[in-house]
Amino acid sequence: MSGTERAESAGNAKDPDGFERLWTPHRMAYIKGENKPKGPAAGDGCPFCRAPGLPDEEGLVVARGKTTFAVLNLYPYNSGHLLVCPYRHVADYTELDEAETAELAAMTQDGIAALRRSAGPQGFNVGMNLGTPAGAGIAAHLHQHIVPRWGGDTNFMPVIGQTKVLPEMLRETRAILAENWPER
Repeated sequence: MSGTERAESAGNAKDPDGFERLWTPHRMAYIKGENKPKGPAAGDGCPFCRAPGLPDEEGLVVARGKTTFAVLNLYPYNSGHLLVCPYRHVADYTELDEAETAELAAMTQDGIAALRRSAGPQGFNVGMNLGTPAGAGIAAHLHQHIVPRWGGDTNFMPVIGQTKVLPEMLRETRAILAENWPER
């Protein structure tokens, strides 16, 4: 079978434009808004309200505090991409009380430490997107991103191919991070 025949039998894996395709059908769930809340209230299907009620492995919860928890991003920018969330369903950083603010900061420090121990990133992006116009995918429930970074992790795959290459499954990453989470 020729390359063209193989491409045609694979469902047009190679289009007439000459570009190869790396199919990532799992991304369609994100594109279609799967697991996004249906509205601003906590009972509207918020994944950050749902995750703490599940077993850690199923909810991808890495660590739990009194007012906040750390969970893996279901659609990570990089392997080990953590989110630190308050249990309370609030949208804005200014809505956190003093205890939540302090624990969010401490949990962020612990997440960075766990990632350094387990994966040795060379840097981090840490921050919040407050509101949909600021880039928040789930604007109704505050969450802080901790994205580990390595030199060269921005390569042709995400830039040209719009595809991330992740070296391990989320449940494996969750177990390794939980094992390396600092004791308080």
